Amino acid sequence: MTVLFFVLWIIAALWIALTALPAGWEGHMPMPYLIALVPFLWIPLVALAVWAAVLHEWGIVGAMLVLALAASSRRMQYLGSGFDMSPSAVRPIGGTGRASTTAKSRETSRETLFGSRETDRETSTAANTDGPERSSGTTAASPIAPNEPFSVMTLNCRFGRADAAHIVREVRERNITVLALQELTGELVAALDEEGLAELLPYHQLGEERDTDNGGFNGIWTAYEPASATSNAVDIPAADVPAVTIPLSRDEDETPAVDTDDTDGIEPADESEPDVAPARRYITFASAHPKSPMRGCPQWSAGIRGLGALADAAKSGGDIAVVMGDLNSGTDHPSFRALLKSGFTDASLAYAHGPNLTFPSWLPWPRIELDHVLVTRGLKVSHVESFIITTTDHLAVTATLVVR
Repeated sequence: MTVLFFVLWIIAALWIALTALPAGWEGHMPMPYLIALVPFLWIPLVALAVWAAVLHEWGIVGAMLVLALAASSRRMQYLGSGFDMSPSAVRPIGGTGRASTTAKSRETSRETLFGSRETDRETSTAANTDGPERSSGTTAASPIAPNEPFSVMTLNCRFGRADAAHIVREVRERNITVLALQELTGELVAALDEEGLAELLPYHQLGEERDTDNGGFNGIWTAYEPASATSNAVDIPAADVPAVTIPLSRDEDETPAVDTDDTDGIEPADESEPDVAPARRYITFASAHPKSPMRGCPQWSAGIRGLGALADAAKSGGDIAVVMGDLNSGTDHPSFRALLKSGFTDASLAYAHGPNLTFPSWLPWPRIELDHVLVTRGLKVSHVESFIITTTDHLAVTATLVVR
């Protein structure tokens, strides 16, 4: 009996060790699925511990319970005071250099971020010299301002089968200002328009529809007028990653004026140092859906890690990036942790009120967390919640964010 316990313990230990592989090494079947099930290994391990206790094998009891804790360790990170897997060495937004240097680096990063092809599926939003268009009869929201919360939402629409009326109702009732959808079809986009989504979120950008899409194309809607938009912000082996870039309120950037009528005690400015207005900051929102492992394990891993380019572009310019979508992975997957290390923080980890388990929607338990809201430095997460949308197999995720 002791030998059997030992063999089962070794199998469980090796299974859990898959989560510690270098990023990309898990891109072979069936490892992504085995890793996704690691958080549930505590169930058979506790059962084995109880069995060992009945047999008075106390050493085995302790060994099984240690493994049970190890299997649950990454899920425990969602509880407590919060958990930030982004590098501590990332410099604060805006940096400490002169404004001209910051502006130059920001320009470079934005060229990198939006260097992809122009789309023929741009509908309400167009990245052109005339600026974005908006649906007639709608009004854009004010620019995003510091210390003012705003809400975002993401949903996998299951091959376009999600209930359009339910989506629009949740957008309205939850006061969503940025919406990311995956697995879209033209029919669902039209249904969303018929239900009045354009009245709530007048700007949107869609990815191009291609035969290689994994379940459908992606899209992003916003109440804020974008400074620019693209159908594919970063090339990954999956559906296009549409993105919109929204300016922050100028109030954050401008220096308060000096009252010239009362200048006692104020040192005169050094005329050799001309005033340079700080460059404007931006937030880029992207809707992403890397391939599922069954559509190609190497492409699955490459797509997850490839999204890190959005964090790199934002950091180099002192801006902010938000990636939302069905990322087909969680913190147990090394590729997902590599994405976080590129500069992103998972909103659920930052909120630290437990994981938001999103798949499958028809089972109250067990579920796994595949859908995420990822943010770079410069945003504070004040609330995260998942909830069911009719006729899709994923739960929606909403997060309330605040510019620091």
